[in-house]
Amino acid sequence: MATPTPSPSPEQPVRLVPRPQEPAAGPLSGDPAMVAFPSFVVGAVALGMVLIGVVPATAVGASMPIILAAAAGMFLATIWAARIGQNAAAGISGVVGGFFLSYALLVLGLTHNWYAIPLTATTDTQKVFVISWIVIVTMLVRAGLRLPTIFLALSLLVDISLVLDLLGIVQSSANLTKASGWALMAVAALVVYLFVGSASRATGGKELPMGPPILHA
Repeated sequence: MATPTPSPSPEQPVRLVPRPQEPAAGPLSGDPAMVAFPSFVVGAVALGMVLIGVVPATAVGASMPIILAAAAGMFLATIWAARIGQNAAAGISGVVGGFFLSYALLVLGLTHNWYAIPLTATTDTQKVFVISWIVIVTMLVRAGLRLPTIFLALSLLVDISLVLDLLGIVQSSANLTKASGWALMAVAALVVYLFVGSASRATGGKELPMGPPILHA
């Protein structure tokens, strides 16, 4: 006699279609530099052109859409780098994104009088901004001693650009401000070099040389 097939209980319904096998979740990977480097370049070029004087002082807001987009790209790279454990890259990207965002807020705030700062205090406000970021970038110079040489050169050039900008503000010197812009353009050129190296590696080629770190231990 055939054994009757037990009917499924209400708690265990009949499954006519087999359960699809879920794909195994692998570790997050990728290279956030592919987002960080282009974002840095476009922001640095836009800010550099403002300092050089491509647009008049009354039209400094022309760079704001580019600067804000650059900040968004840097923050995206920050989150990406942090998710895959690249703490140094996340920290640097976050600092650069913070600089771009704070610069945009400074310019927009002064232009539209968001902060109720009188015109007589505008110059001092700019000094506070630049000096604060000189401190931060100088910290990056120290941290860059353990990174490839090109990153140390980048942080030094950014520091030089900020110092020249500060001197231009203090002395009301257009030439010093322009020199600050050209130093920032040199920074952008180095970052283009870094992006080309990262793009080469991402497409199966060799990464461009970046130089040995000064401190190894």
